Amino acid sequence: MQEKEQENAVGELAENRTVFPSQDPLDRADFNAVEYINTLFPTEQSLANIDDVVNKIRLKIRCLDDNIRTVVRGQTNVGQDGRQVKEITRDIKQLDHAKRHLTTSITTLNHLHMLAGGVDSLEAMTRKRQYGEVANLLQGVVNVLEHFHKYMGIPQIRQLSERVKVAQSELGTQILADFEEAFPAQGSKRAGGPSNVLRDACLVANVLDPRIKQEIIKKFIRQHLSEYMVLFQENQDVAWLDKIDRRYAWIKRQLVDYEEKYGRMFPEEWCMTERIAVEFCHITRTELAKVMRTRAKEIEVKLLLFAIQRTTNFEGLLAKRFSGCTLTDGPGVKKPETPLESTNPFLEDEIGEDGSEMEEDLDRVRHPKKHKAPDNPFHGIISKCFESHLYVYIESQDKNLGEMIDRFVSDFRAQGPPKAGTEDGGAVLPSCADLFVYYKKCMVQCSQLSTGEPMIAFTTIFQKYLREYAWKILSGNLPKTSSNSGGLTIKSLLQEKEGSEAAKFTVEELCLICSILSTAEYCLATTQQLEEKLKEKVDKNLVERINLTGEMDTFSNVISNSIQLLVQDLDAACDPALTAMSKMPWQSVEHVGDQSPYVTSVIMHIKQNVPIIRDNLASTRKYFTQFCIKFTNSFIPKFINHLFRCKTISMVGAEQLLLDTHSLKTVLLDLPSIGSQVVRKAPASYTKIVVKGMTRAEMILKVVMAPHEPSVVFVDNYIKLLADGNPETFQKTLDMKGLKRSEQSSMLELFRQRLPTPPSGTDGGPSLSFSTPTPEQENSRIRKLEKLIKKRL
Repeated sequence: MQEKEQENAVGELAENRTVFPSQDPLDRADFNAVEYINTLFPTEQSLANIDDVVNKIRLKIRCLDDNIRTVVRGQTNVGQDGRQVKEITRDIKQLDHAKRHLTTSITTLNHLHMLAGGVDSLEAMTRKRQYGEVANLLQGVVNVLEHFHKYMGIPQIRQLSERVKVAQSELGTQILADFEEAFPAQGSKRAGGPSNVLRDACLVANVLDPRIKQEIIKKFIRQHLSEYMVLFQENQDVAWLDKIDRRYAWIKRQLVDYEEKYGRMFPEEWCMTERIAVEFCHITRTELAKVMRTRAKEIEVKLLLFAIQRTTNFEGLLAKRFSGCTLTDGPGVKKPETPLESTNPFLEDEIGEDGSEMEEDLDRVRHPKKHKAPDNPFHGIISKCFESHLYVYIESQDKNLGEMIDRFVSDFRAQGPPKAGTEDGGAVLPSCADLFVYYKKCMVQCSQLSTGEPMIAFTTIFQKYLREYAWKILSGNLPKTSSNSGGLTIKSLLQEKEGSEAAKFTVEELCLICSILSTAEYCLATTQQLEEKLKEKVDKNLVERINLTGEMDTFSNVISNSIQLLVQDLDAACDPALTAMSKMPWQSVEHVGDQSPYVTSVIMHIKQNVPIIRDNLASTRKYFTQFCIKFTNSFIPKFINHLFRCKTISMVGAEQLLLDTHSLKTVLLDLPSIGSQVVRKAPASYTKIVVKGMTRAEMILKVVMAPHEPSVVFVDNYIKLLADGNPETFQKTLDMKGLKRSEQSSMLELFRQRLPTPPSGTDGGPSLSFSTPTPEQENSRIRKLEKLIKKRL
């Protein structure tokens, strides 16, 4: 035991050295005895003091022993001191518990005293109907009673609790009787009215069972609306839809009367004015549904719309006046009846007669958050009853839209197509704007009534008349081409050959086609926006049933057909000139001159048609570009086919054809801006098509100009220039040179032999691929060609 205490003492000393570092070498952890002795006796002479040094060390050892002994004794007393402290702490805790219990006891006794006194006062005040004092006292008594919930096993406490419950029950019965006396049932003479007693009674009802408050509200509202139930019974004349305004005028007067007489009687958080209005709406909805069910055959469209409009206006008025808190919250939830800043959201969607609001509506589709109208919590609270009768309105709109389409057809026939050279030429037909404005009006009206199945029914009607408009107004009025009536006739070819103009569309017809195209584009874009708007307004679970893709495809087809008509017309106008080219005696041409007459004819037709089409499609530039591309894709292959029909072409004839081809190529490259004061660079996609197609025509003529001997050189030159591995094309080229069949056979055999071997894995005939010349190469080649032609001249 003593050894252990000594070890503890040494450890304590070690800890002290850690806390208070020592400079003594003996305290160092790396103490070296030899070094320490050498320090004490550095020389032999210093050994003379060895006795003094030994005495000092012995003294230091005794001091250390004393210190260790003191520490050991101190450790022995620590346990005793700790036990004394524990006893003191236990006493303090006992005192704390005693104090806490004493405080709780005093507080409980105070609460008990307050409860006993409060119950006595509550019973006395109840008998005297001192509701103002009762309201404050009752809440306090209830709060105090909650502290005794765990003491209900004590008879005295349980007795006080029962007395409080009895007092509450008596208060409820007494207050209901007071209100019954002040506001007797229907048929009795009203004996009382608002008073301070009733106002205080309402404050007491706030503290009582919520059913008491609900019963007061229910009876008061029923009594307040009893007159309405009598005046507007189903068998009364004023109950029908044509006098629906009288219902709303009556409730407005009643609400004003209530505010004046009883506005201060009920607490503000009861929202009594709103509750009266909401109950009126529920009654009105039921009564209107009943009377409409009985007299359904008498409901006409105008009458129905009149009733709906007046009803939605009234619902909007309620939204401006009340917050709608009684529609969603339980009794007693306070939400102030403050007017809303916005107006009826449906009025914001109304259409002007001139349709000037259409663009604003389309902007709402693109930015719904920007134009989102505030919610109306009262929407449909009455007007929902009209939903089952909306078929009358839907059938009427179906009939109106049918008549509108028929009127559009008759007006178009009477007025004729847009006049060329006027602002109307190529413009969007005004009838389509009228149609979509009417569509929006129907959509907004329907959304006011229902966003469910009636909206789907209206969507079906919209689809029906969009298709009819596309068929009857647009496709039905497209001019007929000569190809539609049996193709080009011999007479038209002879007319072209004799110098007369080929049969083609007039300027008015071209303007009409452009106008129909522009209208179809407008309808396509607006139909897409209409679909988005319908999806925005309809119920979320019905969104997938709204799909106008088929109608948009119909308008896309009208656009494609219109462009094709314009292409076919210009293409057909150029056909006689190309036919004349293929019939010319190119073998007998003696010298190269200006461009041939057939080229002049083609350019003339292009210059006549293209500026008209471009000007009338100014608002739809992309479709004009499509027209240019489609015409080029049709004209160039046809021109090459007619080149192949030119048989036995001499060297001079080939040079003349090469000059003509260059002239046509220049015109085609300039086609998008031909005849325009503003020169625009043609789209790169279009230029690529022209360069690729006309370069092929020039290469064909270059091959024709080349001598066919030696055959190997001719064949290799053909393969290099044309990049065409089709033997039929090669044979057509030999026909143009006027080679005999016997010569052609050997040439064809050589052609097949000289063709490059197709890559392994390919299926089909030989194919060649050469890159299109760059613009720099093309310009260089054109300069060489011009020099050659000048030299020939």
